[in-house]
Amino acid sequence: MVPKQPLARQILALALPAFGALIAEPMFLLADSAIVGHLGVDQLAGVGLAATVLQSAVGLMVFLAYSTTPAVARLVGAGRRSDALAAGRDGLWLAVVLGAVLTVAGFLAAGPLLHGMGARGAVLDYAEQYLRISTAGIPALLVVLAATGVLRGLQDTRTPLLVAGAGFTANIALNFGLVYGLGLSVAGSALGTVLAQWAMAAVYLVMVARAARAQGVGLRPHWAGVRALSRVGSALMLRTLSLRVAILATVLVATAQGPLNLAAHQLAMTIFTFLAFALDALAIAAQALIGKELGAGNTAAVRELTRTMVIWGLGFGVLTGAVLAAAAPFIGWIFSTDPGVHAALTPALLVMAAAQPVAGFVFVLDGVLIGAGDARYLALAGLANLAAYLPLLLWVAHAQPGDVPAGLGWLWVAFGAGYMAARALTLGLRVRTGRWIRTGAH
Repeated sequence: MVPKQPLARQILALALPAFGALIAEPMFLLADSAIVGHLGVDQLAGVGLAATVLQSAVGLMVFLAYSTTPAVARLVGAGRRSDALAAGRDGLWLAVVLGAVLTVAGFLAAGPLLHGMGARGAVLDYAEQYLRISTAGIPALLVVLAATGVLRGLQDTRTPLLVAGAGFTANIALNFGLVYGLGLSVAGSALGTVLAQWAMAAVYLVMVARAARAQGVGLRPHWAGVRALSRVGSALMLRTLSLRVAILATVLVATAQGPLNLAAHQLAMTIFTFLAFALDALAIAAQALIGKELGAGNTAAVRELTRTMVIWGLGFGVLTGAVLAAAAPFIGWIFSTDPGVHAALTPALLVMAAAQPVAGFVFVLDGVLIGAGDARYLALAGLANLAAYLPLLLWVAHAQPGDVPAGLGWLWVAFGAGYMAARALTLGLRVRTGRWIRTGAH
């Protein structure tokens, strides 16, 4: 049995730096938006559209971190550090290959893709300019994802926090200097971000290369290892895709409810995403610790970790839910002065608050199963959850009249009490079976 106090310290030592690193990435886009916003409406709209495309493409590649973390952690737990670094090296090579493919595809498809999304005139010109330049940073972004997974597997979340913080600072300085100092406009914003991303990737590559050499591990890829990671990654990509489809479908229903409900929904989703970062930090700690203990064959420690993380997730959900419920009638004033937006946002936030314990349970168990390498089940469960959720969305779309505040509340009932509850059921049942507990280095 793992002692409770040391275990709590292990979780916090991984989760707190992970939270800081998680919120650093969205701040790249916030910095871009703040700097570009003073150039004009067309520039801001163009960058916003291009950033959405970029985020969608890179977001599907998050499996590079989620597949590398448990692979490395298991080998660390098994006492095979050199093999762990070899697995990390293979993950980096997979990131480079995928990044090169996405860069070429994104550069060639930028114009038609943005035009198909409705961009026209000056907005299309700025969006295409920003996206074409930004594609040069995709390989760096994917290297950062994979290297972050390597370090998490090595039980290090402090280094990603430091690198992300330095990258964010450099990004602001570069963008401001290139946009206003050299007068490069939107192109300067994209170029500054790309340079910051490559600087971060270079730091990670040097670190992993030095650690690999210290263990006598070569830098050439082992293609069987790359293929193994890609197989796990494809299942995790399917899981991520199901999540994004669910969120996109929710936005479509909110859009049909009218501009007030759509605006309120975007605010609600922003708050939900911020709270999710803290829960994701617990999930990342679960990935690293569960993978390590499974590699060491410590099934008792794995079960104790899982119980502790579930309690923490539920407890955090109760805490944030209580705070959010108390703030729900007033928090809208931070974002908007429109009473209609406030009227739609308040019931949505109250529903979100009630569902926070469920969200805490879901995020933690998601991290536990990712750490165990249970990718195939997560992919299948993701499809089942989506199949259960879509009929609820259809009911909300047809039963609730547009631009009525209660309509958004029912939409969040479908999301919080429907989709999240389906995820809680599929993940909870899997954890209860114990079939995901497979010990050993692989």
